[in-house]
Amino acid sequence: MDRRREAHDFLISRRARLKPEHVGLPAGSHRRVDGLRRSEVAALARLSVECYTKIERGDLGGVSDQVLDAIARALRLDDAERVHLAHLARPVDGAGSVSRRARRSAPERVNRPSLQWALDAVTAGPAFVRNGRMDLLAVNQMARAFYAGVQRPQPTGEHRPVQVPHTGRPRLPPDWDTTAGICVAILRAEAGRDPRDRASHDLVGELSTRSHEFSARWGQRDVRHHGLGRKRFNHPIVGEMTLAYEGLEMIAEPGLVLTIYSAQPGTASAERLQLLGSWAATSNDLPTSSAPDHAPTTMTQTDVT
Repeated sequence: MDRRREAHDFLISRRARLKPEHVGLPAGSHRRVDGLRRSEVAALARLSVECYTKIERGDLGGVSDQVLDAIARALRLDDAERVHLAHLARPVDGAGSVSRRARRSAPERVNRPSLQWALDAVTAGPAFVRNGRMDLLAVNQMARAFYAGVQRPQPTGEHRPVQVPHTGRPRLPPDWDTTAGICVAILRAEAGRDPRDRASHDLVGELSTRSHEFSARWGQRDVRHHGLGRKRFNHPIVGEMTLAYEGLEMIAEPGLVLTIYSAQPGTASAERLQLLGSWAATSNDLPTSSAPDHAPTTMTQTDVT
């Protein structure tokens, strides 16, 4: 990812989505641009037009946190967008151990037995570890049962990340449009976090080539952090369930997230999740590997609220 170009396009896209009335400015009748003008953003951020124009062109070198915060407030950025802008402003070389640790790419594999023991100890719901590209690195038995029937085996030794498929692929999530948008936004946030990550770069290139829908969503430049919410899932064995999820960042493995699904007690979803657990304990059809080679698209956690 070219940080200067990404910063330029990101700030323009955030400026274009705001209307003058959203920030207390008169709309006027002769506006030549969608959204706010540069001069209006500069005024809201209490910067000179020249200063903001330089920043919007992608020249973020040496820009202070105070200036970034002022721009974030002016553009009404959410937490994920603020972090993304801060990542784009960070020097490529970094400075200090914290920056180096933040830039470190998430591992492709996690072979630590104690992690698998911890996942296997979660027996009431699906639990798995993923990186920012949504590769599955480790799963428990319930997660294997949860996605049984939608995994696509890969050739031996090949590890492929989650991909956004073309519309029309069977067994799309019930909230497909939301799911796809969130999936792409998570991937863009990851690309901004570590623009030197070749795996993310290759994945984006492959998806852009294969899917016009992905390219269109990627061009919206939305970013998202994904830590908690609810997801609807139509399982081929037990039917539709609405599950809550919690994503926990792993201190021992920066960049990885442990996600656990659960159902509200006393609901039909809880009964079906329990039924899935019984099926998982007795089925001979589940993958034997502790981590599937390919995570299905329905793995993407999706807010439905």
